[in-house]
Amino acid sequence: MASSLPPRSSYQKKENAVPARREMGYNKATPRRNVLSALNNAEANGGTPSVPADGGGGGGAAEAAPVIEFSGREDVERLLAEKMKGKSKNDFKGRVDQMSDYIKKLRACIRWYMELEDGYLAEQEKLLGAMDSENTRHTELEAQLSTAIEELKATNLDLTRRCESLEESFNKEKSEKLIAVESYEKEKQERESAESSRDVLTVDLERVTHDAKRFSEQLKMVQDTNKRLQEYNTSLQQYNSNLQADASKSGETISKLQKEKSAMMETMATLRECNSSMGNQLESSRVSQQEAIRVKEELRKEVECLRVELKQVRDDRDHSAIQLNSLNIELGNYKEQIGKTSKECERFRTKVSELEETCSTQQEQIRTFQKQLAVATEKLKLADVTAIEAMTGYEEQKEKIKYLEERLAQAESQIVEGDELRKKLHNTILELKGNIRVFCRVRPLLRFEGDSNGPEGASISFPTSVESTGRSIDLINQGQKLSFSYDKVFDHGASQEDVFVEISQLVQSALDGYKVCIFAYGQTGSGKTYTMMGKPGNDQKGIIPRSLEQIFKTSRFLESQGWNYSMQASMLEIYNETIRDLLAPGRSNSFESSKQCTIKHDPHGNIVSDLTIIDVFGIADVTSLLEKASQSRSVGKTQMNEQSSRSHFVFTLKISGSNENTGQNVQGVLNLIDLAGSERLAKSGSTGDRLKETQSINKSLSALSDVIFAIAKGDDHVPFRNSKLTYLLQPCLGGDSKALMFVNISPEASSVGETICSLRFASRVNACEIGIPRRHT
Repeated sequence: MASSLPPRSSYQKKENAVPARREMGYNKATPRRNVLSALNNAEANGGTPSVPADGGGGGGAAEAAPVIEFSGREDVERLLAEKMKGKSKNDFKGRVDQMSDYIKKLRACIRWYMELEDGYLAEQEKLLGAMDSENTRHTELEAQLSTAIEELKATNLDLTRRCESLEESFNKEKSEKLIAVESYEKEKQERESAESSRDVLTVDLERVTHDAKRFSEQLKMVQDTNKRLQEYNTSLQQYNSNLQADASKSGETISKLQKEKSAMMETMATLRECNSSMGNQLESSRVSQQEAIRVKEELRKEVECLRVELKQVRDDRDHSAIQLNSLNIELGNYKEQIGKTSKECERFRTKVSELEETCSTQQEQIRTFQKQLAVATEKLKLADVTAIEAMTGYEEQKEKIKYLEERLAQAESQIVEGDELRKKLHNTILELKGNIRVFCRVRPLLRFEGDSNGPEGASISFPTSVESTGRSIDLINQGQKLSFSYDKVFDHGASQEDVFVEISQLVQSALDGYKVCIFAYGQTGSGKTYTMMGKPGNDQKGIIPRSLEQIFKTSRFLESQGWNYSMQASMLEIYNETIRDLLAPGRSNSFESSKQCTIKHDPHGNIVSDLTIIDVFGIADVTSLLEKASQSRSVGKTQMNEQSSRSHFVFTLKISGSNENTGQNVQGVLNLIDLAGSERLAKSGSTGDRLKETQSINKSLSALSDVIFAIAKGDDHVPFRNSKLTYLLQPCLGGDSKALMFVNISPEASSVGETICSLRFASRVNACEIGIPRRHT
């Protein structure tokens, strides 16, 4: 049998070398082979293809073999199904010839499969190259997008820094402007003091001249004096008319400023609405940008998955190539063992079919990957466009917000300037009128109190019109509406800082040489002590500690202008018509053993005998004195207030100032008074000592009301001596001082009666004219 096998020809060697060339990468340059080229060439030359003879000899000519071409799988199946017939078992030569023809056909079939595989491999290489180029392009796009995002982040950071620097510049300019305003006010005050000094010197010079002439020409001087008095009366009338004209102009200016303030408030509200809408648009742009980034991240993950699948396909392809190589080796073994059974041929047929199915599956996978890659590319382009549009919209919204913020800052600055000018003009008018200023403050409801709209149907509201905002209060009681207007009204949301800002200029007047009196009035439990004293903590401090902080701070600032100030503090209480010294050294709880103080008046104000007066040099000294006085003050518990003040508390700070540069001297007094609260016996439930205290408090407050009525009516006699309280307040209510009263009211519905009485009393106080304040030098 071994001698019957044909020798291995050069054609077979070339056939076995094809897989080796394919593995080395020569398959890309290998030209397409013609199917059954040896047989076709032999037929074209008019001869027959040579068939190897058995035994390795070069014997006779073989029969001409037909040209075989394969167009599909059916041809291959027919070849594999072909059976050798017509030869007997002993006709070895005939059977060898049949085997040679069949082997040639198998070779042609294998070549056809190899060419088909070469085409598949070439197409696969093209697809891999296209996929690599797409991956490179996507990598470049990702790098460009990352660079753009980094540039946008840097631009955003730069804009943030520029915004912060602009805010710092704005704050700096604002502080410089405030300093300039303060300098202008001080210069104005110095100019007024110089004018007053000049007037005094002029009067003195005229008086000396008149005295000299009086000894020589008395009759002529009397006539001249009469004439001058007439002229002086005319000038006073002219001055009065000028003051009235100025007051009218100031009123028109205030009305105009209030209208401008209303317009600015409307503009500011519009700008705030625009700012809010822009903020919403900016937020939507940010959401769109985040969505684009999320889509980009999903696409990136999808590309990674495609890369993993492509790697898997490559591994499958390599595995298929290895299987094909092993199949070729097995096919060679089959050629050497041609005599084996047809069962092995069937196995080869199955493997070839599996290879065809594998190639078909790989083609489908490649097409699927190409489609997915195209879809991913389109999504990435769309994400890039969306990101660019989002960033462009973000920049536009940012510019709009910046512009609106600038306009809002300008409007707020104009409102603040207009409000400051209104306050100054209003204070000037009040000083010219000489009225007692009145501020109203409504305390918030406490936790244990009910709704302000109680069963009695009483409620408090604040008008919102431009003319009434912050200056009026409405009280509705049993369907009847009562309206009250004051210099300033604070609702229950006003802080201690808001209250003090409104009176800070009045406190400053004490350093300028004026007498200043601020006192709190109202029913018990309405918040008077909280307004005047406050509670521990910077935000809870009341008027007294805040006023002293401002005075000491301003006095230190004025030292650079040559001013030196010395200050003396005293504190007393009026308890049951008895004056008690709260700073008396070694004071015990036994008030009866303490010295009895009496009130005397002199041109400079009050003098209380045997009252302790302490030099103070800073806020720490005053704080310790206030703590000592609060521990000594009379307080008690009633049904209306857990800690009710049972006495009138009076804090007095005398200020003496001198300027070394100008030789000017000033004498100022600051009186800060926390009055005891009025109360009704039916509600307070006072008995024993508390009853006596209540009667004394109500009596002194009634005397204060009588004094106010007498001043308002212009009576010649004002009953200041009816109580120790009114006698102590005589220089403030009947002299040349600046006075301000806080009327504190409770929003509780059950206190509506006391609230109405307090508001009506405050209106009468606001109508009192006590004279134009005079500076004391």
